Amino acid sequence: MEHKPLDQLRSVADVQPRPLSREERLQRWIDLLEADPKRRLNSLGEIEYQPPAERALVREDNSPLTIAYDDPILRADGLASDRLGDVMRYFALSDGQAHYAFCSCLSGRTMDAATCAQRLRNATGNIALESAVGAWTLAVLAVSLPGLVYLLS
Repeated sequence: MEHKPLDQLRSVADVQPRPLSREERLQRWIDLLEADPKRRLNSLGEIEYQPPAERALVREDNSPLTIAYDDPILRADGLASDRLGDVMRYFALSDGQAHYAFCSCLSGRTMDAATCAQRLRNATGNIALESAVGAWTLAVLAVSLPGLVYLLS
Protein backbone atom coordinates (compact mmCIF):
# COMPACT_ATOMS: atom_id res chain seq x y z
CA MET A 1 0.00 0.00 0.00
CA GLU A 2 1.34 3.42 -0.94
CA HIS A 3 1.00 6.27 1.57
CA LYS A 4 0.70 9.86 0.38
CA PRO A 5 0.24 13.15 2.23
CA LEU A 6 -3.30 14.52 2.32
CA ASP A 7 -2.26 17.52 0.20
CA GLN A 8 -1.16 15.21 -2.63
CA LEU A 9 -4.37 13.22 -2.41
CA ARG A 10 -6.44 16.39 -2.67
CA SER A 11 -4.82 17.13 -6.02
CA VAL A 12 -6.26 13.90 -7.49
CA ALA A 13 -9.41 13.37 -5.40
CA ASP A 14 -11.98 15.35 -3.46
CA VAL A 15 -10.86 14.41 0.04
CA GLN A 16 -12.77 16.12 2.84
CA PRO A 17 -11.89 15.58 6.48
CA ARG A 18 -14.69 14.62 8.85
CA PRO A 19 -16.13 17.71 10.56
CA LEU A 20 -15.35 17.97 14.26
CA SER A 21 -18.16 17.43 16.74
CA ARG A 22 -18.99 20.23 19.17
CA GLU A 23 -17.24 18.35 21.97
CA GLU A 24 -14.12 17.88 19.83
CA ARG A 25 -14.10 21.58 18.92
CA LEU A 26 -14.43 22.65 22.53
CA GLN A 27 -11.82 20.17 23.74
CA ARG A 28 -9.35 21.34 21.10
CA TRP A 29 -9.87 24.96 22.17
CA ILE A 30 -9.41 24.06 25.83
CA ASP A 31 -6.26 22.12 24.95
CA LEU A 32 -4.90 25.13 23.04
CA LEU A 33 -5.54 27.37 26.04
CA GLU A 34 -3.95 24.89 28.44
CA ALA A 35 -0.85 24.53 26.23
CA ASP A 36 0.35 27.90 27.59
CA PRO A 37 -1.54 28.17 30.91
CA LYS A 38 0.20 31.33 32.18
CA ARG A 39 -0.37 33.33 28.99
CA ARG A 40 -2.27 36.56 29.71
CA LEU A 41 -5.32 36.97 27.49
CA ASN A 42 -7.59 39.97 27.02
CA SER A 43 -11.18 39.47 28.06
CA LEU A 44 -14.12 40.98 26.18
CA GLY A 45 -15.36 44.29 27.57
CA GLU A 46 -18.79 44.05 29.24
CA ILE A 47 -20.46 42.26 26.36
CA GLU A 48 -23.80 41.96 28.16
CA TYR A 49 -24.50 45.67 27.67
CA GLN A 50 -24.08 45.65 23.91
CA PRO A 51 -26.98 45.12 21.49
CA PRO A 52 -26.88 41.65 19.89
CA ALA A 53 -25.80 42.95 16.47
CA GLU A 54 -22.86 44.85 17.97
CA ARG A 55 -22.03 42.03 20.39
CA ALA A 56 -21.60 39.63 17.47
CA LEU A 57 -18.84 41.87 16.06
CA VAL A 58 -16.85 42.17 19.31
CA ARG A 59 -13.24 41.03 19.20
CA GLU A 60 -10.02 41.71 21.09
CA ASP A 61 -6.44 41.10 20.07
CA ASN A 62 -4.83 38.35 22.12
CA SER A 63 -8.14 37.05 23.46
CA PRO A 64 -9.33 33.47 23.98
CA LEU A 65 -11.19 33.88 20.68
CA THR A 66 -7.90 34.72 18.95
CA ILE A 67 -6.36 31.52 20.32
CA ALA A 68 -9.16 29.50 18.70
CA TYR A 69 -9.01 31.35 15.39
CA ASP A 70 -5.22 31.06 15.15
CA ASP A 71 -5.57 27.28 15.08
CA PRO A 72 -5.49 26.00 11.48
CA ILE A 73 -7.58 22.93 12.32
CA LEU A 74 -10.46 24.95 13.80
CA ARG A 75 -10.30 27.39 10.88
CA ALA A 76 -10.33 24.55 8.35
CA ASP A 77 -13.29 23.04 10.19
CA GLY A 78 -15.31 26.24 9.77
CA LEU A 79 -14.39 28.87 12.38
CA ALA A 80 -14.89 32.03 10.32
CA SER A 81 -13.20 34.68 12.50
CA ASP A 82 -12.28 35.69 16.03
CA ARG A 83 -15.43 37.80 16.39
CA LEU A 84 -17.75 36.79 19.19
CA GLY A 85 -20.69 35.99 16.91
CA ASP A 86 -18.67 33.64 14.71
CA VAL A 87 -17.13 31.94 17.74
CA MET A 88 -20.52 31.52 19.42
CA ARG A 89 -22.00 30.05 16.25
CA TYR A 90 -19.11 27.67 15.58
CA PHE A 91 -18.84 26.39 19.15
CA ALA A 92 -22.63 26.54 19.73
CA LEU A 93 -22.27 28.81 22.78
CA SER A 94 -25.21 30.60 24.36
CA ASP A 95 -25.02 34.25 25.41
CA GLY A 96 -24.71 33.15 29.02
CA GLN A 97 -21.90 30.70 28.31
CA ALA A 98 -19.94 33.30 26.33
CA HIS A 99 -20.49 35.91 29.03
CA TYR A 100 -19.29 33.57 31.79
CA ALA A 101 -16.20 32.46 29.87
CA PHE A 102 -14.99 35.72 28.29
CA CYS A 103 -16.53 38.86 29.81
CA SER A 104 -14.39 41.42 31.63
CA CYS A 105 -17.02 41.94 34.34
CA LEU A 106 -16.25 38.45 35.69
CA SER A 107 -12.53 38.18 35.02
CA GLY A 108 -11.15 41.72 34.77
CA ARG A 109 -9.41 43.11 31.70
CA THR A 110 -7.07 40.11 31.45
CA MET A 111 -7.03 36.51 32.59
CA ASP A 112 -4.55 33.69 32.26
CA ALA A 113 -5.24 31.00 29.69
CA ALA A 114 -5.69 28.28 32.33
CA THR A 115 -8.47 30.28 34.00
CA CYS A 116 -10.16 30.82 30.68
CA ALA A 117 -9.91 27.10 29.86
CA GLN A 118 -11.55 26.24 33.19
CA ARG A 119 -14.29 28.84 32.67
CA LEU A 120 -14.95 27.46 29.19
CA ARG A 121 -15.03 23.91 30.56
CA ASN A 122 -17.42 24.95 33.35
CA ALA A 123 -19.67 26.95 31.03
CA THR A 124 -20.04 24.20 28.45
CA GLY A 125 -20.02 21.28 30.89
CA ASN A 126 -23.15 22.55 32.61
CA ILE A 127 -25.34 21.53 29.68
CA ALA A 128 -24.35 17.89 30.05
CA LEU A 129 -24.65 18.11 33.84
CA GLU A 130 -28.10 19.72 33.65
CA SER A 131 -29.24 17.03 31.22
CA ALA A 132 -27.88 14.27 33.43
CA VAL A 133 -29.44 15.75 36.58
CA GLY A 134 -32.74 16.26 34.75
CA ALA A 135 -32.76 12.67 33.49
CA TRP A 136 -31.77 11.34 36.92
CA THR A 137 -34.55 13.36 38.59
CA LEU A 138 -37.13 11.99 36.15
CA ALA A 139 -35.90 8.44 36.75
CA VAL A 140 -36.14 8.86 40.54
CA LEU A 141 -39.66 10.29 40.22
CA ALA A 142 -40.73 7.49 37.89
CA VAL A 143 -39.50 4.84 40.32
CA SER A 144 -40.65 6.47 43.57
CA LEU A 145 -43.97 7.97 42.51
CA PRO A 146 -45.93 4.69 42.56
CA GLY A 147 -44.59 3.90 46.04
CA LEU A 148 -45.47 7.37 47.26
CA VAL A 149 -49.03 7.06 45.87
CA TYR A 150 -49.34 3.66 47.57
CA LEU A 151 -48.19 5.06 50.94
CA LEU A 152 -50.56 8.02 50.75
CA SER A 153 -53.62 5.96 49.81
